[in-house]
Amino acid sequence: MNSLTQDYPAILLDKHEPPCLSLYQPTHRQHPENTQDPIRFRNLVKEMEESLRKKYPSRDITALLRPFEDLAEDRSFWNHTADGLAVLSAPGLFRVYRLQRPVVELSVVADSFHTKPLMRIVQSADRYQILGLSRHAFKMFEGNRDALDEIQLIESAAQVIDEQQGKDEGDREGAHRAYSSAGRPGAAARHGTDVKQDVEDRNTQLFFRAVDEVVLKHYSQPSGQSLILAALPQHHHLFRAISSNPLLISEGINTNPEALSLDALRERAWQLVQPYYLERLAGLVESFGAAAAKGQGADDLSEIATAAIAGRIATLLIEADRLIPGYIDVTSGQITTDNLSNPEIDDVLDDLGEHVLKTGGEVVIVPSERMPTQTGAAAIYRF
Repeated sequence: MNSLTQDYPAILLDKHEPPCLSLYQPTHRQHPENTQDPIRFRNLVKEMEESLRKKYPSRDITALLRPFEDLAEDRSFWNHTADGLAVLSAPGLFRVYRLQRPVVELSVVADSFHTKPLMRIVQSADRYQILGLSRHAFKMFEGNRDALDEIQLIESAAQVIDEQQGKDEGDREGAHRAYSSAGRPGAAARHGTDVKQDVEDRNTQLFFRAVDEVVLKHYSQPSGQSLILAALPQHHHLFRAISSNPLLISEGINTNPEALSLDALRERAWQLVQPYYLERLAGLVESFGAAAAKGQGADDLSEIATAAIAGRIATLLIEADRLIPGYIDVTSGQITTDNLSNPEIDDVLDDLGEHVLKTGGEVVIVPSERMPTQTGAAAIYRF
């Protein structure tokens, strides 16, 4: 299973050798509803095969679809689905993402990936991560107000932790010895149980430092999401003392996450994250109002499109669940509205978001009741 947080937008918005295959479908977490999911998946693969034969008749279609066929046969995978599924494939690339929100059923064969449904998920402002920590192990979770799932740890996590802990191997060797006041090995000035406790505390500190490095580099920095620490009370102080993660919030869950169900963990987490979520949205709305008053922001879609093409947008707010059928001329920025029944037509708001992301800007999906505009978008300019 791949990490959407780590792949989007750097990998998925990059150029890839065509054909680029994109498949989306809603899935189900529970039996018996999930029994229909692999059937619907195979139907979408058949649609994809028909499109390939029309658009790329000279390609080895069997080879292109083999990863999809293998996934269709993976019973373990289909027994552990979430609320939605995204599968993206191109020569040399195959990505599978379990999604925490449903998506519209769709299969697309084109020269680039269809990633707009992913942007709606990744850029939503209600997402957060949880670090479940004990003295010898850790887990990562990712969620929103409605769902929480454990994240599969990156393959290099154990290696990074071993390397970090190995930096002070000599110190750990010395920690096993007890010294007299003269500094010579001999009659121990401290009892063996105290020394053993010192060793355990030292090793725990090294482990926590290594975990902090892995989480910051591979989860917090790529996602920009708030991080909640879930651990026994005695571990909170030590981890916070060594952590350099600016996204770690001050409040935490003083329980080993193993003692809570996923739903109970989600409820505890959302209670902590919601004030930050509301504060962030209020700050974005206030920033837009101040920028617009100075002529450094706009809500007119045509003006926003022109600025997006020029790379002028620092932050773009997009109204959640709002669709504006049409397309943007990538040369002029002109918007032409149309009907979504036309297979060549996308959503203008999503196109704007992709342009902003590709030029290094920030996109935030905002609930309709908290949007500061009526047009579906609000832009804050860099210049």
